[in-house]
Amino acid sequence: MEDLWFQPFIWTDYRLAILFTVIIPLILSIWALLKQVDAIGRLFIIYWRVASLLLITVYLLAPGWVGENSPFEAFCGQVGFIAALAARILIPISLWFWVDLNDEIKDLPGSFLKLMVTSWRWAVTVYGSIGAMVHVPFLSCAISPDSLETPFCQAWIQAPVGYWSLIHGDATAGFMGFIGLLGLSIYVLYFAYFLLIRLGKQGRSALDH
Repeated sequence: MEDLWFQPFIWTDYRLAILFTVIIPLILSIWALLKQVDAIGRLFIIYWRVASLLLITVYLLAPGWVGENSPFEAFCGQVGFIAALAARILIPISLWFWVDLNDEIKDLPGSFLKLMVTSWRWAVTVYGSIGAMVHVPFLSCAISPDSLETPFCQAWIQAPVGYWSLIHGDATAGFMGFIGLLGLSIYVLYFAYFLLIRLGKQGRSALDH
């Protein structure tokens, strides 16, 4: 497959995603747990639930790699591009949506942990917002299997395929797609419950999370 001019930027984006959405929040989550800072701990519980869509996206995109893909595998790849954009939008929202958590964190005594969490929240917000805008043109990859197989779309799938080879070397594309769609189904059901029931009852309070 030919290398496109923006391909290095895609790999940079994946590296930044690992740093900002996995490594740093994992360190901060453990830090908050050890320090027993309840407000920050609850924020990260919510964050990991929402951010799980990123992992689901990896499982959905991997089956879309060029080859003799079945319609099911191609469909998974197409849905993966939609899920990728949704994750970039939902993650920043989840970090600032909760009024009570915002107030509790704001009222915490000054500390290096509080500074790092606040800095990370803003960094992820900026990263997610820019990433969402950049990703919008790639929604064309979700239109049809033919568009999915173009180099323009395949450039985004190389990293998920690398994850597939590293973690699930013996798994089939169909298995990866099944795991992705199963995870997405659970995610969508929980999100629908939140929008239709949970949000109406308790609003922007994170008390039960």
